[in-house]
Amino acid sequence: MNGHRGFSVLRSEAVGAVRTALVSAENLQLTLKTELSQEEQHLKPHTHTNGGPDETHTKGYCTEVNDDLKEMLESNKESLKLEAMKRIVGLIAKGKNASELFPAVVKNVASKNTELKKLVYVYLVRYAEEQQDLALLSISTFQRALKDPNQLIRASALRVLSSIRVLIIVPIMMLAIKEAASDMSPYVRKTSAHAIQKLYSLDPDQKEHLIEVIEKLLKDKSTLVAGSVVMAFEEVCPDRIDLIHKNYRKLCNLLVDVEEWGQVVIISMLTRYARTQFTSPWKEDSVFDEHSVRAFYESDEEKTRDETEAKAYVMDPDHRLLLRNTKPLLQSRNTAVVMSVAQLYWHLAPKNEVSIVTKSLVRLLRSHREVQYIVLQNIATMSIQRKGMFEPYMKSFYVRSTDATHIKSLKLEILTNLANEANISTILREFQTYVKSQDKQFAAGTIQAIGRCATNISEVTDTCLNGLVLLLSNRDVITETVVAESVVVIKKLLQTQPTQHSDIIKHMAKLFDNITVPMARASILWLMGEYCERVPKIAPDVLRKMAKSFTSEEDIVKLQTVNLAAKLYLTNSKQTKLLTQYILNLGKYDQNYDIRDRTRFIRQLIVPNDKSGALSKYAHRILLAPKPAPVIQSAYKDRDRYQLGTLSHTINTKASGYLELSDWPAVAPDQSVRNVEVIEPVKEWAPSLGKTGKSKPAKSSDDKFYSDSGEEEEEEEGSGSSSSDDSSSSSEESGSDAESSVEKNSSQSSEESDKSSSQSEKSSSESDTEKKKRKTKKPLQKKTVKPTAKDSDSDENRNVAKEARSSSAEESSSDSESDSDTDADSGTEHKKKTKSKAKPKVEVKSNEEVSLLNLDDFTPAPVTQLKSSVLSPSLLGDLEGLCLSNVSSTIQVSGPAFVPEKSHDLLHRMTGKGLSAQYQFPRQPCLYQPTMVSVQISLTNTSDHPLEQIHIGDRSPTGLNIHCFNTIECLEPEASVTVSMGIDFNDSTQAANFQLCTKEDHFSVSIQPAVGELFLPITMTELDFHKEQGKLLGMNESSATITMAAENMTSQPISRPVATVANLGVVPSGQDNVHRFAGKTASSGAVVLVTVELRELSTALITINTEKSVMGSMLLRDLKQALAQA
Repeated sequence: MNGHRGFSVLRSEAVGAVRTALVSAENLQLTLKTELSQEEQHLKPHTHTNGGPDETHTKGYCTEVNDDLKEMLESNKESLKLEAMKRIVGLIAKGKNASELFPAVVKNVASKNTELKKLVYVYLVRYAEEQQDLALLSISTFQRALKDPNQLIRASALRVLSSIRVLIIVPIMMLAIKEAASDMSPYVRKTSAHAIQKLYSLDPDQKEHLIEVIEKLLKDKSTLVAGSVVMAFEEVCPDRIDLIHKNYRKLCNLLVDVEEWGQVVIISMLTRYARTQFTSPWKEDSVFDEHSVRAFYESDEEKTRDETEAKAYVMDPDHRLLLRNTKPLLQSRNTAVVMSVAQLYWHLAPKNEVSIVTKSLVRLLRSHREVQYIVLQNIATMSIQRKGMFEPYMKSFYVRSTDATHIKSLKLEILTNLANEANISTILREFQTYVKSQDKQFAAGTIQAIGRCATNISEVTDTCLNGLVLLLSNRDVITETVVAESVVVIKKLLQTQPTQHSDIIKHMAKLFDNITVPMARASILWLMGEYCERVPKIAPDVLRKMAKSFTSEEDIVKLQTVNLAAKLYLTNSKQTKLLTQYILNLGKYDQNYDIRDRTRFIRQLIVPNDKSGALSKYAHRILLAPKPAPVIQSAYKDRDRYQLGTLSHTINTKASGYLELSDWPAVAPDQSVRNVEVIEPVKEWAPSLGKTGKSKPAKSSDDKFYSDSGEEEEEEEGSGSSSSDDSSSSSEESGSDAESSVEKNSSQSSEESDKSSSQSEKSSSESDTEKKKRKTKKPLQKKTVKPTAKDSDSDENRNVAKEARSSSAEESSSDSESDSDTDADSGTEHKKKTKSKAKPKVEVKSNEEVSLLNLDDFTPAPVTQLKSSVLSPSLLGDLEGLCLSNVSSTIQVSGPAFVPEKSHDLLHRMTGKGLSAQYQFPRQPCLYQPTMVSVQISLTNTSDHPLEQIHIGDRSPTGLNIHCFNTIECLEPEASVTVSMGIDFNDSTQAANFQLCTKEDHFSVSIQPAVGELFLPITMTELDFHKEQGKLLGMNESSATITMAAENMTSQPISRPVATVANLGVVPSGQDNVHRFAGKTASSGAVVLVTVELRELSTALITINTEKSVMGSMLLRDLKQALAQA
């Protein structure tokens, strides 16, 4: 009763408002005619006196056109009126001003012709806000149109009514919105949701009434309305999370069928909602820990308690529902939708699932420049925290010559973030090319990036310093901007370890006269002053030169000159006292007041007198205090405080209207608030989500595009062995409007779906049969099927690259795999493994045919040598610099010069409960795959009972390529067995972590290779050695001088320690005091050249040339230690 009474009061207010509006409109109409006539009378004289001939002609032409259109609108023929309105809408579309025709157009608002009325409403929506008083004349017509049988007319009338921004008609608009929210047409309800935002901006006092309408529209099951009402919710009451509870699951299920911009809004809202309703999935991450071996004497209570804590987190089913239903949208054609899903996964998904958005974000980099800019900004923020996500797609961030400067800078930022010990060599080679760019800003940014890499990766600090110093000397290639930036970066790097680089400071002092950029000159002067005690002869001479040119220098250089003079006065007053007084006198009368103030301060500080007081006693501590080294950080380090994909993140400032993401709640709120009276079967909707309304090839590509094993295990709604029959029955039983509408749309493809479902049944049954056979054959495989499928030898890794290159060939055969997506992981992965093992010859062939210029962004192909018959000699010469391993045909792998007998403990008998394991490197080429390093493992049973089913289990990192030894069925007490493994360390000393398993236990073990074990010895002539060495200079060269004992300065004591440290071959040398060794990395085949040159005074110079800079630095460190102790 109260609701009915309120509605009648609202209606009476609306009637009163209509009367007021009509009275004011009639008065306006009386005065409007005279004003228009006066304007028409004064139009021609004004045009003739002030306007030129062209302007007069244009205005006259527009006046004639408007007069013609007015006549057509006032005629009695509907066809002429319709033609006139089409022309007027065409003028509006071209950006012309048609507001003069407003009175003539408004007269036709009550026309009975539907097409004419639509065009009139289009015109009124455009000019209603500008001509508010005139629009009020037809307000009664709009109200009548709200009852029109045509849904388009009703919606257009509401749109025009909400565009009249006059407070008088707010009650009318409110009444119209409430009636439209209950309309039978979803299009009209969608329009009412749009009108809510307009009314709220006009009169915020109506918020409570509008919230009631929003609550009603949120219950709407139409996909057409969902996006618009959520937008209204975000605009009017974004803090009313309680309105979303009952509609959360419905929004998740409808999301895939909502129009694109509605998807963006809904995903953004659901991201905020999930952060308030679910607990953090980041608490317990399944990160493999090589040091996770439990103490031998640990109590059972502690073990049980730790296991309980580790398994405490269970993802809420509604949380999983959101992640699962947004995942297919990563294939959307709309870049905004893809970006929205990516930010949702970044903020909500477990860390091991976030990587599925990587391919989609990389795909967006092929879009327009504006899209690239936004996507690259978000990738730059993401790559700081999780480098592993984008490291496999590093080629996608290489700079192209056609890129704009801001795109180049972002790609440079991402490459710097992705740099680590394994890929720094490749990145530095890219940077060497970028330094030569004609874009000065980009070249300067590259120098800064090199400085950041040198700071973050200590192994390449010396290499980068030497490269930058060489860059300063090569003036033919670089500009003054690059020189200046290089000096500034060198200054920052020298602050980290100044004691080791006095030679570089001297070299920069020699270049001082040729450098003209003020910032660079000031940096050199600062270095001279800060480390003047290390260059006592050079610093005073630099001060002498600056005294001559002091008056012509820039202000920043003058300030550093005064500082240099003060520091030298304190440390070397005999030589610099007069120079300091001269410079202080020049600064005393300088035009810049900063320099005058600095000069007076310095004089009082360093020259003691009666007035100076106690401060001069501390001059040395003030001016020569040790300064902390500057930290070179990414500009995107702090941007993660803003939500990804938002305007605030782009501009790095909080924009108006930005809604911050809340922190995860410590305890999850009650999930029953999302239960509705008629519970929709989420269990049945989930499997049919990817199939409803879509053809089978699309589903198959979905599965191929997102290949994450293990998500199906986490789904709690679907059963592990559900077949396509369950999916089809579930889609029939689901009762939502979205499902029924999509099923109607897909009725044309029923025959295809029947055919594909039968294929799905067949594949499902075959998978189950194979699974049963496998269980009866090897009962242990049930535990280890997941890691086995992930790392199924090298053939499967090649097959991944093959699938990306030949997706069209596999698309036809992927139906059975796609339909079994809801099966258990073991069945699906077993099929993939069987398939990869079925055609090993074909896979090897495709691997050999990888092109040298294979720039496939999506699947990083292994680097292989290209046959010389494929390319012409001239083209090979042009592309010589692009090849990662320039090994000539005369260079061949040889046998090891020395095999150390030392073995390393892999598993202690106490930790292994009787199982003891040791490993050593035999330094032989691996039989399983050329890129692997051969490892021998000795297993011993020290217990009093047999050990069964000894095999390799889980391994880390997940992409680690290991060829496991065959399962040892039984190892008797006191028995030993030696087995062989192959491990591809990918040219990195990162430990290979895996589990050594028996039938009852799993033990975490780790193999840590020394850098010298990652090489294969090669033979070459001295001429070839010099040729290869000439290609590996600059940043590819590392050297050091050591002191040796006199008795060790012969060939035998030199070769033995080198061969012990590294698996290198001896190269014949024509000089007695020079010893050369050569090898190549096992994984990539990069050449490693070592030269030991014996000099006088029992010193030796060790030089290492390789494009793997990190490995070169580590090898140099080991050789220095070995030769010094020999």
